[in-house]
Amino acid sequence: MRMSIPAIGVRNLRVVAYTGTADDRPGTRIQDGGAAANPRGPEGGVGPGEIGNFIVTGHRVSHNRPFLRLPELRNGDHIVVTARGTVYDYVVNRTMTISFRKPAEKAQQNAAVPGNPGAKPTQAMITISTCATPEDHAAGNFWHDELGNPEHRINKIGTLAATR
Repeated sequence: MRMSIPAIGVRNLRVVAYTGTADDRPGTRIQDGGAAANPRGPEGGVGPGEIGNFIVTGHRVSHNRPFLRLPELRNGDHIVVTARGTVYDYVVNRTMTISFRKPAEKAQQNAAVPGNPGAKPTQAMITISTCATPEDHAAGNFWHDELGNPEHRINKIGTLAATR
């Protein structure tokens, strides 16, 4: 599967699906290889075009830096995913920043309806997530978990606008 985000110069980024949760050890290994990771399963997300939260995580400041410019993404910008010959066009409609140190906030990122744990999804959504390392360090926050994830994550959330 491949992803392009024209507004920030992401072109044909490989996205690897795996069973797991956002920013776990298997997902970090995928990201460390320069690809983006798509966690799926009971505590992960869904695939492209499916009802629920299609989660994609990637590095911002290391390993090819695919999401270096993610904070620049604005409402109305497009995220295009191609999988098995189908193109899924998502449109960004909000930004959500969460703390890895607060389980309730991490649950918002991974929820089937982003930002609303426990809600039943009714549409196909996408969450693109990356670290807020530069922002955390600028604020004097150097905390990180055992996998090197900083405290905060920047999430760009969108809904499926078209399939072709």
